[in-house]
Amino acid sequence: MSYSRQPVLFPRPLFLPILVLLFVSIFMPAVPTSAAEIKPKRVVMENGITLLILERSSLPIVSVEALIRAGSLYDPNDKAGLANLTASLLDEGTKKRSATQIADAVDFIGANLAAGASEDYMTASLRVIKKEVETGFDLLSDILINPAFDPKEVERVRKNILGSILSEKDQPQAIADRAFRSIIFGEHPYQHPVIGREETIPGITRDDIASFHQTYYAPNNLILSIVGDVTEREAVALAKKYFGKWERKQILFPRIGPPAPFQTRKMELIDKELTQASVVLGHVGIERGNPDYYAVTVMNYILGGGGFSSRMMTDIRDNKGLVYSIYSLFDANRFPGEFAVSLQTKSKSANEAIEGVLEEIQRIRSAPVTETELAEAKAYLVGSFPLRMETTARLASLLSAIEYYQLGLDYFEKYPSYINKVTDKDVLRVAKRYLDPEHYALVVVAKQSEANVKEPPAPPPAESGAMRNAPEPEGGIRTSDPPMINLPAQKEGAGR
Repeated sequence: MSYSRQPVLFPRPLFLPILVLLFVSIFMPAVPTSAAEIKPKRVVMENGITLLILERSSLPIVSVEALIRAGSLYDPNDKAGLANLTASLLDEGTKKRSATQIADAVDFIGANLAAGASEDYMTASLRVIKKEVETGFDLLSDILINPAFDPKEVERVRKNILGSILSEKDQPQAIADRAFRSIIFGEHPYQHPVIGREETIPGITRDDIASFHQTYYAPNNLILSIVGDVTEREAVALAKKYFGKWERKQILFPRIGPPAPFQTRKMELIDKELTQASVVLGHVGIERGNPDYYAVTVMNYILGGGGFSSRMMTDIRDNKGLVYSIYSLFDANRFPGEFAVSLQTKSKSANEAIEGVLEEIQRIRSAPVTETELAEAKAYLVGSFPLRMETTARLASLLSAIEYYQLGLDYFEKYPSYINKVTDKDVLRVAKRYLDPEHYALVVVAKQSEANVKEPPAPPPAESGAMRNAPEPEGGIRTSDPPMINLPAQKEGAGR
């Protein structure tokens, strides 16, 4: 849940902080610098908190992103949605503040405070003007360390989440996405939507939520990124004052490996009284730590990720007029996420559009991309990179993700070179390796009597070398585990 409300009438003390925050947010760029100039500091505190600090004194704003490895990856199968429900309840009351008192305190200092979960982790974010940073840190630490999980709030938030899930039943794309993930991920936790399922949310108890928090929320499982008008000394002092007494503990994570590769072909047709068809086609993709990530990013931009510049948009939409919209994506997480092509078309055009997608996948696997395509893709990816850092909040979020995925604090400097060194041979190589036009899942949500989607023929046997995402054997220590868990005590100032 999040707070960014502005009261209709402000008591006099409210005017200055809120107006300052609004002014600088709207009229002034927060990070007017090049990516290569971004040099964050890394400190590991005595209780295990990994602290990332980036001073930006041009604006009187401080943004904080707290990342805890407590995402839906750790939801039990029959409790899908537990991580999200836990995160959503953090700011709905603590041991010393009610939900209303938290909301009023956030409003009073003109701050933004929000929490939520994703597949791999949860985050809580704070954005506050410099003069109220102490109050902001007090609120952020309170909701992370001392949530009350009041039964009344649990039921209220549960009801809201169930309402959101039910509303997705009227959204063809959401229906298609849920069915697609269930097919390609099988029994892996990534099969579940982060928000949970209609049949699992009612079964999550208040004790489940408290236990999930007790298990995963700990300082030695926390990355705290602080960006803005604050010095390294001030940031360390704030972290020590508001998080320093939080005691580290042993965390026992369930043993989870990567999803198995998708080595078959499966179609699911969902009948809905619709005038158009929503289609998702794809398979398991790559993990964020894959060294081919940057070549895959360039390849996918040319294929379908580059909006109006992509091949799919140009050929299937503009030249053939078969779709209203179309795009492809690689969702790279800790473990391989999905590769998916999504499109919307007239029901009667569904077969032609699907054939067009498979032709484009086959084409980019068959011959090198042109010099112009490669140059335009790299120019866009490098040129748009600074936009991901244009506010202190975005920088704090990116810093936390960089630490979680172990990309290195020189990522800002090196990202352009990672993209620029991708060649046409690299694009062809990764297209052949990570795109599979023979083995895929196909989901079509449409009025099936009009779409009349053809059953795809049986695929050829998968190549033995395609087991790139094979599950790790049970037992033993996974090298893929981020090393931030259960770290031995280190002195502040130890960096890398």
